[in-house]
Amino acid sequence: MFKVIQRSVGPASLSLFTFKVYASQKKDAPPKTSVKVNELSLYSVPECQSKYVEEPRTQLEESISHLRQYCQPYTSWCQEIYSQTEPKMQSLVQWGLESYEYLQNAPPGFFPRLGVIGFAGIVGLLLARGSKIKKLVYPPGFMGVAASLYYPQQAIIFVQVSGEKLYDWGLRGYIVIEDLWKANFQKPGNVKNSPGTK
Repeated sequence: MFKVIQRSVGPASLSLFTFKVYASQKKDAPPKTSVKVNELSLYSVPECQSKYVEEPRTQLEESISHLRQYCQPYTSWCQEIYSQTEPKMQSLVQWGLESYEYLQNAPPGFFPRLGVIGFAGIVGLLLARGSKIKKLVYPPGFMGVAASLYYPQQAIIFVQVSGEKLYDWGLRGYIVIEDLWKANFQKPGNVKNSPGTK
């Protein structure tokens, strides 16, 4: 082991010494002339004058340009519709994921209740034969009655909110019909006790 350390210390200690080396000029070398950068072949610039000439457009390029100009309003309309519907679709996807997670971890008794509510809708559809209005009213009505049996608090809240909305819509419809009736069917001479006549 001592021999290995001794051999490695010797060359390592020589690297710590500094030496000066002097180079001597050759007496028989011809004098050098300096070369400019632009005289080198790599950096030479051609002397010719270049001019940009635009190539004429082909028939294919012209037809593609006309097609793009023709489709531009439609593509901008599609982009606008996409930008409007994208948040709605994102919220719909989020609702679907939340519903899926809820159905995976459903509370006990949820699926039998869901089956009874769905069966009530099918019974309503069977009882509504013949009339389109019955087909629109009976299935949701039967499903609502079945759902209100299982979820009475939510049914009360739903009835209150939907009742207020129905009242509001009915009032608006009444005002619109009254305005149309006054504008089209009532004439100043036909009305008794109108504000202008006594």
